[in-house]
Amino acid sequence: MIFGLFRQKNQNRAIVDRQYASLTSAARVPFFYTDLDVPDTVMGRFEMLSVVMILFFRRTAKSGTSGQELAQEIVDAFFQDIDHSIRELGIGDQAVPKRMKKLAGMFYGRLEAYGKAIEAGDEPALSAALRRNFYPSGAEAPTMDGLGRWMIRAQAALAAVSEDDIARGMLMLPLPGKGEQS
Repeated sequence: MIFGLFRQKNQNRAIVDRQYASLTSAARVPFFYTDLDVPDTVMGRFEMLSVVMILFFRRTAKSGTSGQELAQEIVDAFFQDIDHSIRELGIGDQAVPKRMKKLAGMFYGRLEAYGKAIEAGDEPALSAALRRNFYPSGAEAPTMDGLGRWMIRAQAALAAVSEDDIARGMLMLPLPGKGEQS
């Protein structure tokens, strides 16, 4: 009886690992950095991974219980990954919780801002929010229109993903393409 519980947890771990790997791979697609103006910096990569996670969370928020449970485990993996990355950058143990709190606040603020723009189908508002977050100094910042177009297209594609694919950790984001270029 008790061994069945461990088997279920291990099966969930495989699903979470597969889905998280798919999401992080999507955030690393070179086209984002070479053609859609995502800066190839530590913060640029955090921002891009946040975009991908936000799209995933928005889709799983409309899922059944299994999709929402998977989403929670993916959130946990995301923040564990961020914690590990902060430590690898040489941030001391005492400063990590403060940094994590700040990054979590940034993430949830973006979730709300991007979500409102996506729900409204407001590409200019989405692009403006992306620009503010990817280029906080504002100087010589690109429009981020291409990334905004991709996000709206990706959101529509994710709406068509079946609940079964979500429960099995098989959700795939569409690749960006020439149609998103500015």
